[in-house]
Amino acid sequence: MLLYVLMRIVHVGTAIVVVGGTFFVRFVLFPAASGTLDDEAHVRLRTAVMSTWKRIVHAGIALFLISGGINYYRVIAEKTHQGDKLYHALLGTKIVLALVIFFIASALVGRSRAFEALRRNARMWLLVNLLLAAAIVAISGYLRLRTS
Repeated sequence: MLLYVLMRIVHVGTAIVVVGGTFFVRFVLFPAASGTLDDEAHVRLRTAVMSTWKRIVHAGIALFLISGGINYYRVIAEKTHQGDKLYHALLGTKIVLALVIFFIASALVGRSRAFEALRRNARMWLLVNLLLAAAIVAISGYLRLRTS
C-alpha cells in the first residue's frame, strides 16, 4: 500500500511541476523575454533555459512512465476495473494523450533539425500541451470520482 501511495504522490507531484513549468514558460517567460530582449539576448536566454528545462522534462517523462505503470499495475492486480469498458477506454485515451504530450515536449526541448519548425512555433505547441494536459486532468478527475 505504501508503494502505491508514494507512486500516486510522485505522479501528481510530477504533473504539478511539469504542467506548471509549461504554463510559466508559455505565459510568463516567453512574453517577458520577447518584449524586453533583443534577438541575441533572447537566443542566449532560451538556450540557457532549455538546457535546464530539458532535464526536468526528461525526468518528468521517466517519473510519469514509472509511477503511471505502477499505478496501472495495481488496477490490473487488484482487478478493480475488470470488465469496465468505459474505465479502460478513458484510461487508454489518457495514456495516448500523455504520449502525445511527451512527444511534443521532447521535440520542443530537443535539438533535432527535424523538429526545428515545431520549436519556431513553440508558443502554439506549449498551448497544445497545456490543453492536452487539461484533458488528462479532466479524465483523471472523472475516473477518480467514478472509482471512489
